[in-house]
Amino acid sequence: MCNGHGQHANETVPKFSSSKAFAMILLNHLAAAVLLLSLTLCLQCAGVATLIEWLKRVLARDVHKHGPVYASTLVVKSTVAIIILHGFVILLWASFYRARCFPSWELAFYFSASSYSTVGYGDLILPSNLRLFGPLEAIIGVLMCGISVSVLFALVTRLLDRET
Repeated sequence: MCNGHGQHANETVPKFSSSKAFAMILLNHLAAAVLLLSLTLCLQCAGVATLIEWLKRVLARDVHKHGPVYASTLVVKSTVAIIILHGFVILLWASFYRARCFPSWELAFYFSASSYSTVGYGDLILPSNLRLFGPLEAIIGVLMCGISVSVLFALVTRLLDRET
């Protein structure tokens, strides 16, 4: 049976459905990437905003100069909070990897942590259809770590300004 263009109808179906399937897979991956990026940004913004509000209260309450030990303790507490925040972001990405390709949480978390931190050992790789998620997580990891460092830098600057 011809389709009017000199081809059999069944010859065009696989070509059409394979390109349609590719488009659906691409759209699915794009949606997953946008969702992961959005959730990462929301988590990071909420965590950093909470940390900043806590630091404002602590710094406003403690108007007296407490010296370098107090300042160091505040920086360490803030650093621990930021590390925990990054752990949650890594866990978010690990959840995606666990659902999509890795058989265990250990592998998913390990891959996510090595991608997020840009270490990327290469001993684990994503399936070919998901390979762009690793570099995407690395880019996000660099940006989120940069935001965290800027918060710590602002804190240390504020503490040093109070001492002078």
